[in-house]
Amino acid sequence: MSDSPHDAAILAAWLRNAAPWEAAVREQRIESRRLVTDHAIVAAVKEAAPRYVLDLGCGEGWLARALAAEGIAVTGVDAVPALVEAARQQGDGPFHVVAYEQLAAGVPGGPFDTVVCNFALLGEQSVEQVFAALPGLLVAGGRFIVQTLHPLVACGEAPYRDGWREGSWSGIDGDFVDAPPWYFRTLESWVVLFVRYGLALEALCEPVHPATQRPASVILVSKCRRDS
Repeated sequence: MSDSPHDAAILAAWLRNAAPWEAAVREQRIESRRLVTDHAIVAAVKEAAPRYVLDLGCGEGWLARALAAEGIAVTGVDAVPALVEAARQQGDGPFHVVAYEQLAAGVPGGPFDTVVCNFALLGEQSVEQVFAALPGLLVAGGRFIVQTLHPLVACGEAPYRDGWREGSWSGIDGDFVDAPPWYFRTLESWVVLFVRYGLALEALCEPVHPATQRPASVILVSKCRRDS
């Protein structure tokens, strides 16, 4: 586990809230996902034309199932056993319990031509662990696709600089408790993170919410610079 108490608090909160989260996703209670971001990440992955995808932080497996329906082979991993079990019950693909600090040892079925993280990069040190593990998870020239909160919108009234923020389950119906903290990164910091770990950005997309006309998320598509 990460040495950071904030990163540890993220995992602890998801362990406690696995059941209400699975229900919220299954019943499509999250408006931004239903209207914008679910379709956006599926489209971004399909655009990369992958054959073997690692859904990193797969949760209850909705994205893996959506991609499998498009004929794409998907392996899902998550650190929360209850969510992995829900994914196994709803889908036929392989799902494994793997924490981010374990990724450096590899994932069954890898390496992959595409790794996707859909709203699954919430920490500080734990996110660095994901990026550091990518060379062992991706084939040469493989793609890493991330969808995350759009920094401009997620910043709110707080100063626009990197740092830990309090979490909230606001806007999601369910018996949630103890929202996890999350580490805010500016758009510049996200780009620097990709470059520092040898990833070449190929695209940056900003899916817009049809009601608010503001970005619902940001999607960063990158390519591993290794040629062999």
